[in-house]
Amino acid sequence: MSSIFTKLISGEIPSYKIAENDDFFVFLDINPNAKGHTLVVPKKEVNRLFELEDASYAALMMYSKKIAVALEKAVDCKRIGMTVIGLEVPHVHVHLIPLNTMDDATFGKKISMEPEDFKALATKIASFL
Repeated sequence: MSSIFTKLISGEIPSYKIAENDDFFVFLDINPNAKGHTLVVPKKEVNRLFELEDASYAALMMYSKKIAVALEKAVDCKRIGMTVIGLEVPHVHVHLIPLNTMDDATFGKKISMEPEDFKALATKIASFL
């Protein structure tokens, strides 16, 4: 059964896409901890991070770094935090979260954004890639 991320990647479900290449799809989290909360997802559906082949794992980290650098240029923050939890969706994904306080890294905290703000932010982050 396809994960929600597979449906986002295929376009079956709309997203605020930032970037993609042959291996990865990057989009804004619609339930963000902080403005700019971004997900980097392998296109290949793999359940757990450490089930990735070594080359795919390294490529995911390198691509996440590239996205994090662009994200930090686009969003005012002290740094970009990265976490991989993976319990909520059975598909590997990296959370990149702009941090100003430790509360920004708390998954219980969520902020609200309007659709036009998501669109503008995705475009702004992509402009730094």
